[in-house]
Amino acid sequence: MEYNGKKALVCGMAKSGIAAAKLLNRLGAEVTLQDMKKRDAISADVLSLENEGIVLYTGANPDDIACEQDIIVLSPGIPCDLPFIAAAEAAGVEVISEVELAYGLTPCPITAITGTNGKTTTTTLTGEIMKAVYPETAVVGNIGISYSGEVERLTEKDWVVAEISSFQMEKAKEFHPHISAVLNITPDHLNRHKTMEVYIAMKERVFAKQTAEDFCILNHGDEACRKMADKTAAKVFFFSSSEKLEEGIYLDGENIEVRWGNINETLINVNDLQILGVHNHENVMAAAAAGICANVPLDTIRSVLKAFGGVEHRIEYVATVDGVDYYNDSKGTNVDASIRAVLAMKKPIVLIGGGYDKGSSFDEWTQLFPGRVKHLVLIGVTAPKVRASAEKFGFTAISDCETFQEAVDLCRAKAEAGDCVLLSPACASWGMFDNYEQRGDMFKEQVRSYLK
Repeated sequence: MEYNGKKALVCGMAKSGIAAAKLLNRLGAEVTLQDMKKRDAISADVLSLENEGIVLYTGANPDDIACEQDIIVLSPGIPCDLPFIAAAEAAGVEVISEVELAYGLTPCPITAITGTNGKTTTTTLTGEIMKAVYPETAVVGNIGISYSGEVERLTEKDWVVAEISSFQMEKAKEFHPHISAVLNITPDHLNRHKTMEVYIAMKERVFAKQTAEDFCILNHGDEACRKMADKTAAKVFFFSSSEKLEEGIYLDGENIEVRWGNINETLINVNDLQILGVHNHENVMAAAAAGICANVPLDTIRSVLKAFGGVEHRIEYVATVDGVDYYNDSKGTNVDASIRAVLAMKKPIVLIGGGYDKGSSFDEWTQLFPGRVKHLVLIGVTAPKVRASAEKFGFTAISDCETFQEAVDLCRAKAEAGDCVLLSPACASWGMFDNYEQRGDMFKEQVRSYLK
């Protein structure tokens, strides 16, 4: 679409919405940026956009102007079932996601990574692999860097590595990565998608436009992912942590093996990696597969894997205090992610859990507690639900805390030398925090205060 002179409405004043509004403004569109927050709750930086000619629409849904637009761009946090969206589409207005907007302006190949868990680690690692060959690679998307903010600097010689959420795919229409990856599928965001079928369908959109010239990386050990092999036109590259594959990349004991085309060799021994847990071995395999599909030399991939120290807020080692190791897994915002964190710990765990309720069952997580978790400290609105789930499995070493600071202090009191304290809430941060990053940063700040 040609944007010059078009009327564009961008919904959502978070990072991606702001970046999309600025991008459209630079492209000559008449831009309105909308958010449900009232004007007095909006930061000065956002208010300054008015000086650039962007109109701010605050405190309400844009029902009165939606149908007047040429295009509406939705930030990921905007539900797609709002009445103004349906009305606009019925009036012939193009409604797309921020990712779709940026995609349409991208001059280079794209690697798109989705799944329930592991996206950020895999995207970050894939980005490092690609940067070794394509130094100007843009690592964008749900990882916290807006795609719209990076796209204008790209040339056809560059590469995009994008972390893609199910929300970002809801209004994606022509999005076509050269390499896609679906890491795993477990229940998440059902408060928005309502059913697993819809959730899976949103994930599948990442490869919907791919052709036989493209690649789709799938988790062979995940039934939902394995079934996707029959739904994509792309060449499927499987990875597995549980079985040997005739073609693909897999974990064999402590070695990651590659069987792909002319490659038939050990990529790396997992003891040479800095990141913990089988789930991270899967992330490594997916990232390596993406690199192989992009023709990155295996020795280059190997070097990057050995140097990679993980990502912030994902089983991130913080400090050892009085013989107790502290780990920040604030990005454990759903049950499956927190299962992986619990299983990665090698010491008795004092665990912080709870937060915003996304409608999940906690049973698969709490049934792991006996024999692994020494004490559970609960916060947030899900505390009663998590407690009830844990008690079903005979786990009763549970405390409730009103504040996060109180919870971290209680963990310190409960933990002894040789234990670990793990923040892995299995819940979103909303309600108590702005985001999971703020929750993780507060945890790290408090833990490091114990060292003083």
